Order: sequence, then structure tokens, then C-alpha cells
Amino acid sequence: MSRVGMLSLHTSPLLQPGGGDAGGMNVYVRELVAALAHGGTDTTVFVRRWDRDLPTRLAVEPGFEVVHVDAGPIDLTKEELPGIVDEFADGVARYLEVNPVDVLHANYWLSGMAGHRLKHELSLPLVSTFHTLARVKSVTGDHEPQTRQQAEAGLVACSDVITANSVAELNELVAHYGADPTRIEIISPGVDRALFSPGQSAGARDALGWGEEPVVLFVGRIQPLKGPDVAVEALALLDNPTARLVIVGAASGTEGEQEFRRVQQVIATHGLGDRVSIVAPQPHHALCTFYRAADVVVVPSRSESFGLVALEAAACGTPVVAADVGGLRTLVDDGRTGLRVAGRQPQDYATAIQRLLDDPALAARLGQRAAESASAYTWTSMAGRLRRVYADVASRALADCTA
Repeated sequence: MSRVGMLSLHTSPLLQPGGGDAGGMNVYVRELVAALAHGGTDTTVFVRRWDRDLPTRLAVEPGFEVVHVDAGPIDLTKEELPGIVDEFADGVARYLEVNPVDVLHANYWLSGMAGHRLKHELSLPLVSTFHTLARVKSVTGDHEPQTRQQAEAGLVACSDVITANSVAELNELVAHYGADPTRIEIISPGVDRALFSPGQSAGARDALGWGEEPVVLFVGRIQPLKGPDVAVEALALLDNPTARLVIVGAASGTEGEQEFRRVQQVIATHGLGDRVSIVAPQPHHALCTFYRAADVVVVPSRSESFGLVALEAAACGTPVVAADVGGLRTLVDDGRTGLRVAGRQPQDYATAIQRLLDDPALAARLGQRAAESASAYTWTSMAGRLRRVYADVASRALADCTA
């Protein structure tokens, strides 16, 4: 078995993460498929066409192809995409009639809806990776429609294998969806160590034009889920009046623009205009310079199935102050590789950040251990584990369910 159909309906591995609907999932699909291709597994990524000028087929590298599927008007919002899932599935099915694959791998629930249908129509095994879960997000304050929750429940029941990014995500799948744990494989994402590795902080600061003042870094889309407002509030509570916050990201989702304005209002309320910089999303490879230049990276998310930003920062040897949720509990070993914060109180984040700024020796120890721990996460090993999953699932009877 060497042919995989990777479904990524709503976002493309070719897009730069950090704004709109592009985030960690884009990096995940791009790096995973590249690693699969390097190991000899031919993979076609199916993405909904979002621009009229895109070619139907684009060869990224040997064994890695992107196919743009026509499904609905070009300018649909993410919230409108459930209405074109069947049209997307039709386009994928037509392609697979001529270019068959051995297994389908769906990313996110929208792709999963298409994959669920295609599994039954084409008698193909289905591997599902959710990336985020509606019922988990709802518990932490981010409303998700009932249609998504129902679709995810059906997909959990029908997937031949579900990949979870962490033990925490496995437990969430079981607790919130009644998933069969024997059909869940924990396969964590990786980090490109050729890019994300410890380096000279002074050189990185010079490259970015930063001074010597302490810098707290937030990297991610500006939306309530990610908590950029918590980062700003925490800065306001720090004892050091010279400390700065750098936010790398842009508005995302239906609440993105509103959240962006709210963050700007919080900055103005605390008189932090000269201490907070909002930087446009950066090419993924450029983020290593920001991580190396920062004193602390803060990840105050409401929920995270994994937390790629935390892993990349750790790989660069920068200590992370992260929310005590989801996959961040696996990535950030509290007091050893970083600090975890329970709850959403900015004061608690400020206390953790201040602790690292006041004790450079502690920050250095945590950063060194974080870099050592991050070395265990590689895209090559992840791809190797998935190849075994693909081979196994393609050789056995399909999981039965009510379609």
C-alpha cells in the first residue's frame, strides 16, 4: 500500500499559517505529507478551490500532489462550507475513479463528512484526525453548532482509525464521544529541527531590530480561543515596565475582527501602545527567529489538542508559559520544560512570566530541557507510524457503522 488520499477541504497546506483559516493544521498536513512522500508513500491532498487561478493539479514534490476541487462559489466563508461537502466529495470521487488510492485520511470534521461518505461509496478505509473537537471547545466557552457535534459523533463511530495528537485528546474522544479506544492511535505531530533549534538570541534580536528589553511572544491567530487578550492583560500586570509583548498573527474566524478590535482596546485601556507590537503572519520558516529572540513564549489557549507553537518554541530552547489544557499538558512539563497555568486569570500568567524574567538561570534550564524534550518529536517518525497504520487498516475489514 503506497497511495493515500488526504482530505483537507477547508484549508490548504500551501497557505501561510497565522491568519484567516490557516493555522497549525496547514503545517501539519504540509509537513506530514512531505515526510510520507520522502518515505515512498504517494499522497494526494484534496483541497477546495479558493482561487480561480489555481491549477487543478499541482505537484509540490515527488509523491506530494495537491488537487483543487471545485465546490461552491470561490468566496464562501468557513461557516458556509458544510453546504458544499457533498459537491466536494463528488469532485474527489471523480478524481479517484481515474487515480485510485488505498486509504483516505480526513483532517477536521468538514473533510471527515466527505470522507465518511466516500468510505461507503468506494469501500475505502478511513483514517480521521480531528485537530479540534466541538464538544471540547463548547465546554471551554467556544460555541460550536450542533450539526458539527453530530457530524463528529458519526465520524468517530465510523472511522477505521482515529489519530489523536496526545493522551489528552484520546481521553476527550472517549469521554465526549464514546470513542472506542482500540481504534485510536496516539500519533503526535513533529517539528522540523533543521529550522527550529536553539540559536543565538542576540543575533535573532538584531535580525528583528529588537532592543535589549524583555520580550514576551505570542504566536497564533487572533481569535478568542487563542487568548491574545490574556497575553496583553498579563503584560499590563508585570512588574517590569520595560517588558514588551510581540503578537505574530492576524484575525481569524467569524469573531476574529471583533477580537482584534477588542485586543486593541485592551492595549489602549492599559496605555500599552508603545509596548505591544502586532506583526503580520510570518512564513513558517521565519518563526524560528522570533522564538529565539523572545525571552518567554506564552500560549494562553482555552483548548489545544496539541499546541504546535509550544513545541516549536521549545525546540528553539525558549521557555513556554502555557495553559494547563489538552495537549499542552504533554508538551509542557510544569517546572521542568516550562510553566503551566490553570484557569484564565491574567494575573496567574503574569506571575509565571515574571518568574522567568526575574530568574534567567531558571529560564535557561527550562529552555534547555525543553529543547531536549522536543527532539523526540519528528515528522519522519510520525510518518513512519502512519505508514504502519495505513498498511494495517488497508488489510482488514472496514469498521461497520450506520452511514
